[in-house]
Amino acid sequence: MARLAKYLAILILLAAVALVAYAYVGPWFGADFSAPAEEVRKPVVLNAD
Repeated sequence: MARLAKYLAILILLAAVALVAYAYVGPWFGADFSAPAEEVRKPVVLNAD
């Protein structure tokens, strides 16, 4: 059971390292992480009683 926990911890650590590496290297390979920038206007009705 301890061996399974050890392998699971190593797998989680490698997955975290891979995620951070993808975040840094991804834009060089065409991955776009920026949010879409567009203006949104919606009318607001206030109840001024």
